[in-house]
Amino acid sequence: MGAPVKNPSSDGEWTVVLPSKRRQGRRKPKPKVHEEEEKPWKSDDLEVDIQRQARLKKKMESSIKKLESSKFYTALIEQLKSPELNLIKVSDQFRLVLGTETQLQMVVYGIGSIEAYESPRFQLSIAVLMKREFHWVGNIEVFDPILSATESSVLESMGCTVLSVNEQARREALKPTLFFMPHCEANLYNNLLQANWRVDRLCRIALFGNSFQMYEEQVTVDPEVIRATKRIIAARRITREFAIETVADDYFPAFHDSSWHFFSSGLDSELPLLVSEGS
Repeated sequence: MGAPVKNPSSDGEWTVVLPSKRRQGRRKPKPKVHEEEEKPWKSDDLEVDIQRQARLKKKMESSIKKLESSKFYTALIEQLKSPELNLIKVSDQFRLVLGTETQLQMVVYGIGSIEAYESPRFQLSIAVLMKREFHWVGNIEVFDPILSATESSVLESMGCTVLSVNEQARREALKPTLFFMPHCEANLYNNLLQANWRVDRLCRIALFGNSFQMYEEQVTVDPEVIRATKRIIAARRITREFAIETVADDYFPAFHDSSWHFFSSGLDSELPLLVSEGS
């Protein structure tokens, strides 16, 4: 049976589908194309429920503890520090993104309901543990249109900032930023790339999310899929991608087919040539 679906908000904005837990074959991305304007956001659930809040805090603490002691997390941290098998290290790529800065901010999009499902709790736990592990990880900002007031209060108690505007992943990287977007829809990655389609911004981005290589391998003749993945496919030519290993079945639904992505420098004049006009 597949993992649960993150439901869209009442105005029909993001829909994020978690992949099936089965290992047979790769999940085919099914991008949903939206062109929404940025606008202030308020959850339909406006009241903080104290009892639910207490239960959710315990769930998050349990998820963080379980993840921190897992082989999956150990492998992930080793990859971020000094992977012996890679000539080009993930840690070196983060240093390039940081440049002369001492910290990069983390922006978490599309995390889903941390109250309802375990996978989003594991995903958020990675963000929290990275901030604890690495001095170069700065503030964590979070947005998902389905987050309740109770969930937002728990996120804030953990040191996160819950955004009040749905940016549709169009944040411009004016400073070094890690965009943490596990299992988001393709159009959100596309929006992020489009908003930063210039060398001085792409070089400030580290992205955790669905494998761009997977999208390239599974692109179809469907016009909607082509539109939603256009910049993802174009960006493959300037992307260094490092796949992560899920190691254990417990973490497969939350992290399978996920990679770290970094964008190599090039000439600004070459970037427009990678996509057609008006895209």
